[in-house]
Amino acid sequence: MLNPNPEYIQELIEIINASPFPDHMSMRLLEVALDRAVLDLDTARCHLQAFGIVHGGVMATLIDTATFWAVYMRIPEESGLVNIDLKLNYLRPVESGLLIAEGRAIRSGNSISYAETNVLNEKRELVAHGTSTLMTLPGKGLKLHSRKFLDK
Repeated sequence: MLNPNPEYIQELIEIINASPFPDHMSMRLLEVALDRAVLDLDTARCHLQAFGIVHGGVMATLIDTATFWAVYMRIPEESGLVNIDLKLNYLRPVESGLLIAEGRAIRSGNSISYAETNVLNEKRELVAHGTSTLMTLPGKGLKLHSRKFLDK
């Protein structure tokens, strides 16, 4: 049984949330665990397309990011990930408010992983759903001070 290190998870969340793209998108990684990740994004004017609804690219970014972090804890510590396929469905328009992306790993393999994400609005209504296939990149991992897992 894998035993995630809480210090590693906290360090990871801090690094991710301080990195340029999540900051630019006003997106935050809230939770990361084995086979699960949760993000949120407080929509603003910059997230809207010309018709006044949240741009599809914002939803795609949430899905891409939540699927990524949902499989991350299962890959080797010295490895990174890259998305090789992203499929999504827009199910309800969003004009404003908080979006929550809940990612779940479906299969975590040595080289290929597969995950899904539900994006919910503040009323917990499903507004988008997507799946992602991800490829492990050996040697491209983050350098953190804490170890990913505690000893059993």
